[in-house]
Amino acid sequence: MRVVVQRVRTSWTKASRGSTGATVRNAAPIAFSLPTGLTSALHDVSMQESDSFVPHMSVRDLSDPGLVLKESDGLLRVHRPETTIFSMPQRNRRPPALRLTPGQWLQWQINYRFVGTWGGPWSYRLDTFNVAYCPASPEVFLGTPVHHVDERAPLR
Repeated sequence: MRVVVQRVRTSWTKASRGSTGATVRNAAPIAFSLPTGLTSALHDVSMQESDSFVPHMSVRDLSDPGLVLKESDGLLRVHRPETTIFSMPQRNRRPPALRLTPGQWLQWQINYRFVGTWGGPWSYRLDTFNVAYCPASPEVFLGTPVHHVDERAPLR
């Protein structure tokens, strides 16, 4: 399978929910240039409040990209991102899978709120999945996707 997934994960606490902290968090990118030569890989990018949202990047195989990918009849079927029972809000109705033809890409966004153990502080996360059905140039995710799925919800 010739697929490149860029998973951009942004994590924060209550400190970045308002005022200056939210401005810095909201300025964090949701797409990056890819390392050259990727044809089947996960480009993992994480940004955390504790690091002032500086991106940390790694390249891994596609064994666990955070969503299900299936190739059939010259199309790539991208199933919705996996969620956990420990996150809020609950999503009872989720979008269906999408199909890509070679050269197309999609962006899928979903956010979460996590309650700390023993009543501890809440934390928040935004996951953005940029998925390209190769061929893909290093700048592919800096353009406009063929499909954009927005599952972001109010996190309170």
